[in-house]
Amino acid sequence: MRKSHVYTRTGDDGTTSLVGGKRVSKTHPRLHAYGTVDELNAVIGLLLSCLEKGDDYDFLLGVQRHLFSIGAYLATEQCSDGHLVCMPDVARLEEAIDRIDNQLPPLHAFVLPGGAKGAAVCHLCRTVCRRAERHIYALSDVCPLPSDVLAYMNRLSDYFFVLSRKINICEKHEEIFWDKSCK
Repeated sequence: MRKSHVYTRTGDDGTTSLVGGKRVSKTHPRLHAYGTVDELNAVIGLLLSCLEKGDDYDFLLGVQRHLFSIGAYLATEQCSDGHLVCMPDVARLEEAIDRIDNQLPPLHAFVLPGGAKGAAVCHLCRTVCRRAERHIYALSDVCPLPSDVLAYMNRLSDYFFVLSRKINICEKHEEIFWDKSCK
């Protein structure tokens, strides 16, 4: 059996195929949406390399699986019945956020990204997640998308925020707070 080529040359004209074969411009809102979800999944892979195996690690592997399904759904022009996130998945994210947040001291100022390497990568995940969410909302302006997907992406960025705080505290890095005077 002959090995297939990684490259196809079919995208040299600035178009790509959606799942199902329809060709669209590489600047199509659908590509921005699923491309940014793919980017988020890659950054989560980086975050996983900073974590010890355990509950957070396992939870993030589940998140990666959900994001892969969301990306595949967004790459399909026609609505599919593929496995997507649903409200119980959103509820699990909320439970994870609450579980972590209950271990953290209250906030009295804005937290600046940084601290431990894993915490800094969490902030990168959070910002890429917010961008993915914006692209998904832009796509939802031109085609209907399940509200559960939108809710999941919104909660996911909150999860990365509380996880960054947890990592900094566990690794004994002081959180860096915004100083309004910009000193």
